[in-house]
Amino acid sequence: MPAIFMGRRIVVKFGGALITKKDEQSVAHLQVIRNLCSVIKAITEEGIQVIIVHGAGSFGHLKAKRWRLNEGYLPDFVLLDDDSSSQQEAVDDVRNDMLTLNAIVLSELKHVGLNALSHPPHEWASNLGPQFLGDLARFNSDDIDTIHVTFGDVVNVDDETQFGILSGDDIVARLSMELPNIESLVFAMGGVDGLLKVPPHLATDEDLIEMWSPEVSYEGLHQTDIDVTGGIGLKIQRGHLVAKSGVSVHLINGEYPERILNLVRNQPWKGTTILS
Repeated sequence: MPAIFMGRRIVVKFGGALITKKDEQSVAHLQVIRNLCSVIKAITEEGIQVIIVHGAGSFGHLKAKRWRLNEGYLPDFVLLDDDSSSQQEAVDDVRNDMLTLNAIVLSELKHVGLNALSHPPHEWASNLGPQFLGDLARFNSDDIDTIHVTFGDVVNVDDETQFGILSGDDIVARLSMELPNIESLVFAMGGVDGLLKVPPHLATDEDLIEMWSPEVSYEGLHQTDIDVTGGIGLKIQRGHLVAKSGVSVHLINGEYPERILNLVRNQPWKGTTILS
């Protein structure tokens, strides 16, 4: 018997570094994705609807970084040692790579019995940052078994830059603040339990910041060699914006996705809460 929608919704961001292998071009962490999707199914069985936004990881960031797509159209910029021949071709290639990763996520959601609907941003959104344009009503439905899924993507821009990268962190912020009945935004991250007082490779359990507010300093891993969005800093900025709107915001190690289930059940969990 299907679960009855209780009017509770959460937004979950699958980090790109969590669901892909960062040092291999376009390779997904299949088992991690499967584990996440199993927990998403369990959350829906609690009567809670889930909206998923996922990152790009090695499916988008590597080529986008090489072609400087985050800077928009650069008329004199060329690369001679790449299988893309121009920035515009690289835009198409990155979009196709993101659709490939998205299809993997959708497949695993369907495998656990959920109806997954994809919303590729280059088809419905334009412009960049938290004020991007696009109708978010497409994510609003009362079917508990329907999981709306979108992702960070290369979108068109209405000025001379022509295109740019719309971060999934900007998308989750808008979804969390503008859709009705969103109670939590969860960032499922790779390799860390939450925000840390020291760099991740030095951290112990005592270095986890369980409650964060802007006056608390933290150390984050920002992969500047491949990342073309804002890394952990952007997550914190957007998360704080969402927290101020009254939605609870949490950072959790996505390699232990049962912690997300514990969170929605009001059971003990491990991670960071962003205070308003």
